[in-house]
Amino acid sequence: MVINPLYSTINKTFDKVEHAFEGASGQRRIGTLMVLVFIFGISGIQLNRFGLLPPQIAAITPTNHLEAIELVFTLLLVFEVLSLLFSLVYSVSISVGKQVEILSLVLLRDIFKEISNLHEPIIWEEVSGLVLDISALAFGALIIFVILNYYYRQIHQEPLSPDDKETASFIIVKKLIALLMMVGFMVIVAYNWWFSLFYGEENQTFESFYTLLVFSDILIMLFSMRYGSSYRVAFRNSGFAVSTLLIRVALITPPLYSAMLGVGCALLVLGIRVAYNYYMPSSYQKKREENRRKKDGTEPMVCFTK
Repeated sequence: MVINPLYSTINKTFDKVEHAFEGASGQRRIGTLMVLVFIFGISGIQLNRFGLLPPQIAAITPTNHLEAIELVFTLLLVFEVLSLLFSLVYSVSISVGKQVEILSLVLLRDIFKEISNLHEPIIWEEVSGLVLDISALAFGALIIFVILNYYYRQIHQEPLSPDDKETASFIIVKKLIALLMMVGFMVIVAYNWWFSLFYGEENQTFESFYTLLVFSDILIMLFSMRYGSSYRVAFRNSGFAVSTLLIRVALITPPLYSAMLGVGCALLVLGIRVAYNYYMPSSYQKKREENRRKKDGTEPMVCFTK
């Protein structure tokens, strides 16, 4: 099969980037980086508490040690977003699960974000007003973790298209979208961190990313209709796009509502997936889909993808 040069370039670029981050050596480098960031973060905070940093650096360095934990959690979330974009290529269902995973980690990070505003050492008079929010975030993350365990068990391989060429073409399209999303995410990270550090604005990296993700989910759904437009698939993909939108809302709500929305999103994607698995198309729907897949009387080849 002759491969379009553009397709080949997209495929090689994506595979190289994926290997750099998802390969064994890449994971070791990421782990080392996170350890170093945490150590330097703690050290920088302590030096600032001692008044040993230059004024320019001291102005942007926190004095609460718990903010080092928030920093390393945020870095972890950045790499989890990249992992989400890689999964986008192979399975829509897996990528949605990754979105909910990231939300659960955001909830855990927000716990440290809440208590990082307290003085050290922490005293009950200050922390008592945060107990409800912290508990909601912690138990919300735990419930999401449990729900995801059942969600991933519902995912099975299914034929995307009876034509190998169409399947390969759709995968290349998703790889291109994933690469563009990575570029967009890096721009979002740079923009938000710059204005957060030097202008004191609120960092909204993940809120902005999930807004972008809503549009990418819709775009992939529309592209998928070129290769099959059954009601069952259209409902699943549309429902997943709605779950992404709800996650976006959960990121900007107060902690208690954020936890409730997060659990609701996890239950929604689980319900969509279970309903998708048990949905039985009518004979009319099956015949209609078969007619759409017929191509010049040739016998279709089945290619399986997640």
